[in-house]
Amino acid sequence: MPRRPSRRRSGARPLPTSPSPQRIETGPDGWAHTVRPVSAGRARKTYRCPGCDHEIRPGTAHLVAWPTDGAAAGLEDRRHWHTGCWAHRGTRGPTRRWS
Repeated sequence: MPRRPSRRRSGARPLPTSPSPQRIETGPDGWAHTVRPVSAGRARKTYRCPGCDHEIRPGTAHLVAWPTDGAAAGLEDRRHWHTGCWAHRGTRGPTRRWS
């Protein structure tokens, strides 16, 4: 009986252990934002998307964006966006104001 080929390839690279790549993009407010993708496996909490005001459920891939400049840019300034909402941010501004 012939042997089935292994699913592992000897030349396969290990999964990266570094955080997701970050990039700088213009946000809906016209200022520079740092954007980082969040994979579905790492999305463990429920967030509210400022682009559509709907929930981003656990297990849903999405993006995290925060202002690049300023001393006040910290954890409280991060916003979790649906990938499609961020892609159309030019026509969809934030639907909610945070105090």
